[in-house]
Amino acid sequence: MEAYTGFAAVYDEFMDNIPYGEWSRYVIRLLRAQGIREGLVLELGCGTGSMTELLAAAGYDMIGLDCSQEMLELAAEKKAASGQNILYLLQDMREMELYGTVRAAVSVCDSMNYILEEQELLQVFRLVNNYLDPGGIFLFDLNTAYKYETVLGECTIAENREECSFIWENYYDKDAKINEYDLTLFLREECGLYRRFQETHYQRAYSLDTIGKLLEQAGMEFLAIYEAFTEEAPGPKSERVYVLARERGKSEK
Repeated sequence: MEAYTGFAAVYDEFMDNIPYGEWSRYVIRLLRAQGIREGLVLELGCGTGSMTELLAAAGYDMIGLDCSQEMLELAAEKKAASGQNILYLLQDMREMELYGTVRAAVSVCDSMNYILEEQELLQVFRLVNNYLDPGGIFLFDLNTAYKYETVLGECTIAENREECSFIWENYYDKDAKINEYDLTLFLREECGLYRRFQETHYQRAYSLDTIGKLLEQAGMEFLAIYEAFTEEAPGPKSERVYVLARERGKSEK
């Protein structure tokens, strides 16, 4: 699970096609349907804080957690500009330590796909369950195997902009269920020259059955898996899904 380095500087520019407003409204709708209208909410893999900011603006007391210092530095700049009261933590979600429990935990932009081993994903789920209030909610998204196999796999994406450009090459191993992203960046510097960065990222596809099994093993109650941005069951060609689970086992004091 590597941190973004060179890409952090231009992450928001190249992700300007993501409708964070729409995504946040969907997340808020699902949280409110579970009775989570306020209180502490943890975002895992918060990146540059785009979703964190929107959830904070909706009235949640946000904690953003990410393992990339470069991404969190950009998130801190957004926080300073907006004046939102957000706590950012530089931590790996597989080893996270919080000061107390939260009403809900959320994760978007396929952060969970970066966990490559089932046992490590189980550990993340156990930690989330541990830090949720009694009956607290865990909501996260995933890229599906269908997306890796048919949309991303063996695909090359390139963009050229005035200040930067990138080449994003994808390779999907169907047996290992691992998608490799080879990213080459060219970032313009003040002198007008371009500096080249190279990064490699890996994501894993998980079957929906495996996700349900791991949540149960972690002590959570598996509630639902939705086709992204709907409340319908996913189909064989779903590219992104949202998973909803609830803490169980703690007693109210």
